[in-house]
Amino acid sequence: MKILAIESSCDDTAAAVVEDGRNVLSNVVASQVPEHILYGGVVPEIASRRHVESIVGVVREAMHQSGCAYGDLDAVAVTYAPGLIGALLVGVNFAKGLSFATGLPLVPVHHLRSHIAANYLTHADLEPPFLALVVSGGHSHIVQVDSYTAFRIIGRTRDDAAGECMDKAARAIGLPYPGGLNLDKASADGDPKAYKFPKPSVSGSPYDFSFSGLKTAAVNLLHNAQQKGETVPVADFGASYIAAVVRSLTENTEKAALDCGAQKIVLAGGVSANSVLRRECGKLCKKHGWSLYMPELRYCGDNAAMVGAQGYYEFCAGKRADAALNARATMGIDVG
Repeated sequence: MKILAIESSCDDTAAAVVEDGRNVLSNVVASQVPEHILYGGVVPEIASRRHVESIVGVVREAMHQSGCAYGDLDAVAVTYAPGLIGALLVGVNFAKGLSFATGLPLVPVHHLRSHIAANYLTHADLEPPFLALVVSGGHSHIVQVDSYTAFRIIGRTRDDAAGECMDKAARAIGLPYPGGLNLDKASADGDPKAYKFPKPSVSGSPYDFSFSGLKTAAVNLLHNAQQKGETVPVADFGASYIAAVVRSLTENTEKAALDCGAQKIVLAGGVSANSVLRRECGKLCKKHGWSLYMPELRYCGDNAAMVGAQGYYEFCAGKRADAALNARATMGIDVG
């Protein structure tokens, strides 16, 4: 079964053709990063306009690279939630038009479910059930994946997401967008014990996260140093800050996995590309004898191949949409 997938939830216009949810026939991504660097982050209006300009060419190239004609496809899958509403609408409306013109079934796909499904593209043997740590710029979740289309949220952030927290800290110390990625690179040789950051927790909810205090602590540290005329080494600051964020993520995941009896841990989302998070998750799983699954780096960020992977399982479960499909800026992974 071949599915054309479309992704436009943020600042990447992407299209892919995926076979049977595991085999990637093509995967094309048009990135807007060079333009958004000028503003220090994603500008929603600009992102939406660039999606409009790029989507026809991106889909055409994905079809060309796959060697498929529209008659070879079985469905069109598209990200419809969550994300920037204007950006999502571009992909959703294009997919609806394509579905109408070709007669192909339209499959709506939740963005975070797709990030988890990115692991199916990397690990042919991975099957639910498993526990997933989903970490991105806008989301930080611990999710019990009971089946390919059944998800239960075990823990979530109460305020900022881990990725957003890293981005803000990177910007505060003067690193360009994308902040989290550049902070990871800049701190490779830093001392993770150089600065002490608070250990965030949520009273009564051991699996939930809270990162706003970490962000405030980082900004205060930099402001205090500036007032004293001191220089904060980027590498040491970044290493210490990332260590604090990752410690919170892994400790809560460990608690959830032990309590749920999980034997398989899946890492997903844009922040799954972070080198420290990948390393510490490896140590955690080795400690307990758990199996760890992480997506290839090329599938960590937003892409359409992961949408095609999840779209396949949603299609098999009978999920369809019609011309009334609309984009949703927010939606829980357990309802999407």
